Amino acid sequence: MRPASERKRKAAHDTLTLNALIEQWETLGLAGKRERYVAEAGRAIRYAFADHLKKPAADLNRSGGVRVLDSLASAGKNAMASRTTAYGRASYQWAVKRGSLSANPFQDLPLTPVAKRERVLTDDELRAIWRATEGPGSFHAIVRTLLLTGQRREEVAGMKWGEISADLSTWTIPGARAKNGVAHLVPLSSPAQAILSAAPRIEGNDLAFPGLRGPFNGFSKAKEALDKASGVKEWRLHDLRRTLATGLQRLGVRLEVTEAVLNHVSGSRSGIVGLYQRHDWADEKRVALNAWGAHLATIVEGSAQEANIIRMDGRQRL
Repeated sequence: MRPASERKRKAAHDTLTLNALIEQWETLGLAGKRERYVAEAGRAIRYAFADHLKKPAADLNRSGGVRVLDSLASAGKNAMASRTTAYGRASYQWAVKRGSLSANPFQDLPLTPVAKRERVLTDDELRAIWRATEGPGSFHAIVRTLLLTGQRREEVAGMKWGEISADLSTWTIPGARAKNGVAHLVPLSSPAQAILSAAPRIEGNDLAFPGLRGPFNGFSKAKEALDKASGVKEWRLHDLRRTLATGLQRLGVRLEVTEAVLNHVSGSRSGIVGLYQRHDWADEKRVALNAWGAHLATIVEGSAQEANIIRMDGRQRL
């Protein structure tokens, strides 16, 4: 007969559900981590293993985990499968180390290869998406703000009024919400300010683009509807960020300024250069995003505004 301590430990293993494990990991194991990482990690595991959440975490074996991850990859969601593998491995490893579980089904499981995306939307596609996001609604505002600022989806969706200056000219993303943990000042062009001016303010809710509960998160269904309305296919919201970066380069914006706009800490801002280069590029970022906003207006409206676009080449480069 097993010792009482062993029976007690086994009973704890048998009753700890996957959802309870995730909750413990989020609260204790990820304490001190960036808010964005914690939310993404828990959400990824819950989405992939939704059918297992109420079952004992110990019952999820290697073959079951692989089956779920393979289904994501087969659906073309390689990046999601790769991230979920990493999150699952980390959560189970944390539980094993503290004695809550005895095995990690994700241990040594290879990450799903993710092809590097190079999708940049054409002017016609940008026009179609912009016109399809006319009218009220958080998703429409988020898509347009993504296109005008080049920031990340979760950063825009989590935008708070307290992060925006009183005159709507700047938005400061706190380090706790930025992917790289570095606070980031985003100058807002006139079109971006217009979006915020039109956004309703809800008493007791500091979110600029709220969802039904907390930040907007119904991206899948909203994106499907947008694809049908715009006719644009095979693109992702993150492609808007790459499209803006490409557009800035075409407008003659220096690489350092483009990377500052995107809040990148790699590339030209990494290593010894990043250590000693403390210039924040605030003025250059504003000129660049204003130029992009004006350029986008000519694409969308097809008007004579093109003559007023700030061209940044030669001696006028930022």
